[in-house]
Amino acid sequence: MADELNILQIALRTFDLEARSIKGLGAFINEDFEKVVRRLAELKGRLVVSGIGKSALIGQKIVATLNSTGTASIFMHAADAIHGDLGMIRDQDAVMVISKSGNSPEIKVLVPLIRDLGNPLIAMVGNMDSFLARNSDHQLNTTIDHEACPNNLAPTTSTTAQMVMGDALAVCLMELKGFSPEDFARFHPGGTLGKKLYLQVGDLSTQHEKPKVKEGSSLKQVIMEITEKRLGVTAVMNDQEELSGVITDGDLRRMLEKGGNLDRITAADIMTRSPKTIEADTLAVVALEKMRNSDITQLLVTEKGKYVGAIHLHDLLREGLI
Repeated sequence: MADELNILQIALRTFDLEARSIKGLGAFINEDFEKVVRRLAELKGRLVVSGIGKSALIGQKIVATLNSTGTASIFMHAADAIHGDLGMIRDQDAVMVISKSGNSPEIKVLVPLIRDLGNPLIAMVGNMDSFLARNSDHQLNTTIDHEACPNNLAPTTSTTAQMVMGDALAVCLMELKGFSPEDFARFHPGGTLGKKLYLQVGDLSTQHEKPKVKEGSSLKQVIMEITEKRLGVTAVMNDQEELSGVITDGDLRRMLEKGGNLDRITAADIMTRSPKTIEADTLAVVALEKMRNSDITQLLVTEKGKYVGAIHLHDLLREGLI
């Protein structure tokens, strides 16, 4: 039990150390940070992000975040840069080098080469007296007091600080550029996040046949329609082809449990009037919310008030929205 308690204490201590370090970054959000954001917002080229070791891994994550939120970026490993990859830097690009110490051998070789190219150099650095900090145009300070590592060696708190600073940079750029949910969807068309922003109800309902019966349809016809269309539901239409009700497989079960003369039962006797509907141009994620709030698994789909089809909870599940 003592060993288990120690493990929990170590985990909590790690959380505490990293949380305090992240909170401390607030002191470094200054005029230089604002200058970096504004310079990147006006950048004609890309932001080339570089680093070595764990900082390189954080750099790749920052690049991915920036690209997905409207700031064109590319990753260049510091070690590969001095062996040919420096050629990926274009005239209108800016370069951001990430390093805790700012004094690693690769950084000391790389920085003068970037300075010779004349591109703006941003340092995301945890040592403001370092070679990198002294030789950069702008500094994003990610200094921390202590690594979460008990030996104060393994990059833990320092890499968390770098990632948070990168996130702050990305979010500020999003706000400054007016990056919208529609923009986000354009960059994430294949992902679940993007689907939540662009997938519409009509995109799903058109994948099915349109279940419907007349008010005077027999019980057998209702059962056949629900069975054949395989959505567990059918719309009920009046003589003017207007939507007048809905019948679900649950309605059928409840009706059969009551018994009685089934031969004379029609759709109008079973249906629920004023069915819950949703317009075809509504986002699918809104349909999901409506189903959850109403505790139902199907919705009838309308287009300008006219019945055009149905969707099932399984459609949303298949698209990964659940």
